[in-house]
Amino acid sequence: MHAHAYFAHPVTVRPEDIDDMGHVNNVVYLRWVQEVATAHWLAKSTPSLRDAHAWVVLRHEIDYRAPVYLGDALVGQTWVGKAEGARFDRWVRLLKGDVTVAEAKTIWCLLDSASGKPKRIPAEIEQLLALP
Repeated sequence: MHAHAYFAHPVTVRPEDIDDMGHVNNVVYLRWVQEVATAHWLAKSTPSLRDAHAWVVLRHEIDYRAPVYLGDALVGQTWVGKAEGARFDRWVRLLKGDVTVAEAKTIWCLLDSASGKPKRIPAEIEQLLALP
């Protein structure tokens, strides 16, 4: 991943996120990736777009770079790639200060809420989620 324009969202470490080793369990990072992506969608979309569309994940890849502990302040940064039909790639970088603690690439698929079927990502949504 490289420097990029991104959407930023704070991430909270909860006591229940800590595992037997005293740091955040790896499964929690996946929740954070989802939370950051969802925050981006909610911040940029309209209620009518949210009613008409739903997103599903087709694939997650996560690279863990550094441990996270209770009390750490994190920020998630996200940006999306070019839409290809009903799909696009989304990247999420989780930071503790200037340190990248994890990076993820997720393939998302847009669904039509009424039919539940994949739907080509309209230019309107692609433009909403694209960052300058």
